[in-house]
Amino acid sequence: MSHSPASKGKNGQTPSELPLAEIEAIISGSHANPFAVLGPHKSGSGIIARCFIPGAENVTVTALDGTVLGELSLRHEAGFFEGPVTLTSLKPLRYRARRGDAEWALTDPYSFGPVLGPMDDYFVREGSHLRLFDKMGAHPLKHEGAEGFHFAVWAPNAKRVSVVGDFNNWDGRRHVMRLRVDTGIWEIFAPDVLPGSTYKFEIIGKDGVALPLKADPYARRAELRPQTASLTAPELVQEWEDEAHRKFWAECDHRRQPISIYEVHAGSWRKRPDGTFLSWDELAAELIPYVADMGFTHIEFLPITEHPFDPSWGYQTTGLYAPTARFGEPEGFARFVNGCHKVGIGVILDWVPAHFPTDAHGLREFDGTALYEHADPRQGFHPDWNTAIYNFGRIEVLSYLINNALYWAEKFHLDGLRVDAVASMLYLDYSRKEGEWVPNEYGGRENLEAVRFLQKLNSASYASHAGLMTIAEESTSWPKVSHPVHEGGLGFGFKWNMGFMHDTLSYLKREPVHRKFHHNELTFGLIYAYSENFVLPLSHDEVVHGKGSLIAKMAGDDWQKFANLRAYYAFMWGYPGKKLLFMGQEFAQWSEWSEARSLDWNLLHYHPHEGVRRLVRDLNFTYRSKPALHARDCEGEGFEWLIADDSDNSVYAWLRKAPGEKPVAVITNFTPVYRENYRVPLPKEGRWREILNTDAEIYGGSGKGNGGRVQAVSAGGTINADVTLPPLATIILEPEA
Repeated sequence: MSHSPASKGKNGQTPSELPLAEIEAIISGSHANPFAVLGPHKSGSGIIARCFIPGAENVTVTALDGTVLGELSLRHEAGFFEGPVTLTSLKPLRYRARRGDAEWALTDPYSFGPVLGPMDDYFVREGSHLRLFDKMGAHPLKHEGAEGFHFAVWAPNAKRVSVVGDFNNWDGRRHVMRLRVDTGIWEIFAPDVLPGSTYKFEIIGKDGVALPLKADPYARRAELRPQTASLTAPELVQEWEDEAHRKFWAECDHRRQPISIYEVHAGSWRKRPDGTFLSWDELAAELIPYVADMGFTHIEFLPITEHPFDPSWGYQTTGLYAPTARFGEPEGFARFVNGCHKVGIGVILDWVPAHFPTDAHGLREFDGTALYEHADPRQGFHPDWNTAIYNFGRIEVLSYLINNALYWAEKFHLDGLRVDAVASMLYLDYSRKEGEWVPNEYGGRENLEAVRFLQKLNSASYASHAGLMTIAEESTSWPKVSHPVHEGGLGFGFKWNMGFMHDTLSYLKREPVHRKFHHNELTFGLIYAYSENFVLPLSHDEVVHGKGSLIAKMAGDDWQKFANLRAYYAFMWGYPGKKLLFMGQEFAQWSEWSEARSLDWNLLHYHPHEGVRRLVRDLNFTYRSKPALHARDCEGEGFEWLIADDSDNSVYAWLRKAPGEKPVAVITNFTPVYRENYRVPLPKEGRWREILNTDAEIYGGSGKGNGGRVQAVSAGGTINADVTLPPLATIILEPEA
């Protein structure tokens, strides 16, 4: 032990010296408030500096500009130094530490004031802070003359929180954080930390026990799995070139625009020859031109937020603010979105605010208590997925999630959020037996806290970003999912129509001879088609876990399977509602999707598969170019049955309409019977062009049809056309004039 040679007081130490008990507390990492001890402090008429630098034998104090301010005395061989400095006021300090021939410099984090202020505390406590993504986590900052990173984390029940990383040898004693008692947020400015540094939070629970190191909930970048540390990242810089794209969607009515979504798992759409992931830039070079050529209006990515386990497809995320490291740095994703917008393609993120995985480095029992999740497993644990459920009744948790939605919209210019597993959020008894759930305050099974969260989420999202659309994956008949909040709705822009997906696939699995007995499976959907703003999804959920691909679900031999699928796609593109198709289904991939391998692109060498791809492409451009097919997708005035009750022939026909536009007739024959002179009522005399026929040879069909047109004639006060219906096919007609 070494002491400075000043005269001793009655307690055996110099007036400026720190009691040895406090030194021991600093060295052990158990001191309640290192900011009250370390750094520069007034002492009598002068200023004294104290620092803890493990391994140092001598320390020189300097100002930030290098001016020498004094030499400190070693008070403890573990590396605790103390001594007077020639300062007239408290200022940030630097230290030159030496041990033998080694010398290194570091800036004292305890010589800087806080970064967060009282207004941050106020808005955090009120739950109205909508810029938390600029305050929490790790942000580069020039603070009081020094460059570094500011760290902030919410852990109100912790006894001590430190930021640890490669910049301090993962030593939790070096950067113990300052507690803001009003909010439970811990913060510290760590000078000299560079972008790309790994870090986590070392948290000591209120019982004094150290928790597993925690990744930053607000981290904007993370290590590639299986590593789990967060990474300090510079503020995102992207030269956006999408003003026209964003202006258009901010000013239009989304319900009246063509929206055809290509659902993509970024890790398996295509892979490099060695089986590794494409980077965002490589994906941009291939995926964007493909989607533009195919005529889709949007790409919807399965979750790309950081997640530890590939087979979760991203739905069990440990880093909601970090684009996964699998495809490169966050700037790469920003470039991808910018590239999409330049060619008019929107980008939607599959977003998971319902639950999170229980990995030790994640959110579960973050500060030693149930912080982000409910403490009661009947409310806080999801039996289906073995995950933790967010506590939607806690203001800080709502702020964390709502700020995340705003973060993606602002920083990455996302066009939409598809919110996963909404039904699991809305019902307290979701996947639970009697006695395994806690009723709400009125004794019901509705999760009122989740309802308020979703309403607040949608209100904040649409208020902040007019061009954003939110889409609910909600599988029940919960009312008003896509109705405005002020009308008692949840406030989503759209809702997935799970009923359409299930009913139509159930019908098409049946042999055609049996379909007459299930005719209503395809007519029933029109009873509720306008109760919500619907997206018709043929999603990843239908082509995994033993369900097979869409082509494999179709009834019949191989020819009939392809014909059924082509007829089905045109039926869907002619049906009211926006469209969504999962990757690989646009060319009728036979095998079930797996995240572990690329799509079977080689199938495009075969005419039936290439034919389906060409059909989907033509359907997209037909849907987009004909306002009758999209402008009233969400309004009943845009649909009229022409034939709804011909169950014997399994024929369906309807009219799609839009004010001031040509109507379009959609006619489907779901049997393999070739029908000539089939009478279809039409609203207008004259010639109608056959603008699409799924039985065309170019699509892999038999080439039967109407020679490009039919004639509608008036007889007995009704207008009809005698139409040729190809087998297992859909035709689309439009009046020539």
